[in-house]
Amino acid sequence: MKKPFVTLKQVQEITSEYPTPFHLYDEKGIRENARKLKEAFSWNPGFMEYFAVKATPNPTILQILKDEGFGVDCSSLTELMMAEAVGFQGDQIMFSSNVTPEEDFIAARKLDATINLDDFTHIEFLETVAGIPETISCRYNPGGAFAINNHIMDTPGEAKYGFTRDQLREGFLILKERGVKHFGLHAFLASNTVANEYYPALAKILFQTAVELQEETGVHIAFINLSGGIGIPYRPEQEASDIFAIGEGVRQAYEEIFVPAGMDDVAIFTELGRFMLGPYGCLVTRALHEKHIYKEYIGLDACAANLMRPAMYGAYHHITVMGKELDPCDHKYDITGGLCENNDKFAVDRMLPKIELGDFVVIHDTGAHGFAMGYNYNGKLRSAEVLLRLDGSTRCIRRAETPADYFATLNVPGLVNIETEKKETIHY
Repeated sequence: MKKPFVTLKQVQEITSEYPTPFHLYDEKGIRENARKLKEAFSWNPGFMEYFAVKATPNPTILQILKDEGFGVDCSSLTELMMAEAVGFQGDQIMFSSNVTPEEDFIAARKLDATINLDDFTHIEFLETVAGIPETISCRYNPGGAFAINNHIMDTPGEAKYGFTRDQLREGFLILKERGVKHFGLHAFLASNTVANEYYPALAKILFQTAVELQEETGVHIAFINLSGGIGIPYRPEQEASDIFAIGEGVRQAYEEIFVPAGMDDVAIFTELGRFMLGPYGCLVTRALHEKHIYKEYIGLDACAANLMRPAMYGAYHHITVMGKELDPCDHKYDITGGLCENNDKFAVDRMLPKIELGDFVVIHDTGAHGFAMGYNYNGKLRSAEVLLRLDGSTRCIRRAETPADYFATLNVPGLVNIETEKKETIHY
């Protein structure tokens, strides 16, 4: 049984200050997980985790990870701006983007971020708009299907990202000629997998490719970026990834491939988002309405605008009715929001305890790709984000949107005079 990281009493106390719905983050869990990851890869002196900002773009979260010695992986101008505001700079920032605008590359170069090129044509584009740095990375797409033990995990050949193998060789030679001294290699071949074999299998592909490229081009391979892809157990019956087994599997591949090739100075990087934050966030909501037609419905005060994954992907997120954790799950519900879309459902035919109006309903594992994917369809306003701190106190790290925020970018007579509500100043 999945248990929330908060109790009913804590939820009652928190909601006396912050109205539902809101995303709640567990600082203790985040820090403990960060330290486990570092320990699992401590065998590699150059190891660095570049947290994927897109997963949870909040400066307070980034500051916690910075405190733990992590960098950030950015994919846009605004993510770079957020990283800079928190104090990240230079090789603490990995810039991994695609279809990249000119101003994004210029900003990345000004911050001296490590740029991870997505496409062969970006070499000339980067040189023209911002110049070529001495350290650069390239994203590899091996094509075809990626399989582990004959089980297809994903199909990189259908993805829009990365260089082909031939493009990598040619690209490295061109970049070497343009003054690059240190190279990195990056790949992302499967998403949200809890298989401990994924990273070691990916590592073998990248390590072998790096050895070949160094032999073919004479460049110095400085780092391998294993990117993201390590998932979390959204369902109660799933087993979590074992980060120590994963780290050991990567170490064995390193010893097998890099050490004999004399490349035992290569640093290992990761860009984990979901693994780092997913289980340490939840969406706290209340049961607002019930409906009895052809099915039994419970309507929450949250909707897909607060958590898109179930509506967009049919993704499973576990649900706990607070205070009824030990009650029998003998009622079948569709748990819905209030959007004018029939896919606005957090769960379909979910067996749960009987839900009364006003009950607190906690939706698990929203710490990554939860708030971040929010939107304003139907004029819905984004919720607050709240941090549960180490001492048990809470802090608002992003206030809830107001109608004034929704109308702020409009230039329409009759709306410009909407009174702007007082906004809480948030210190990072």
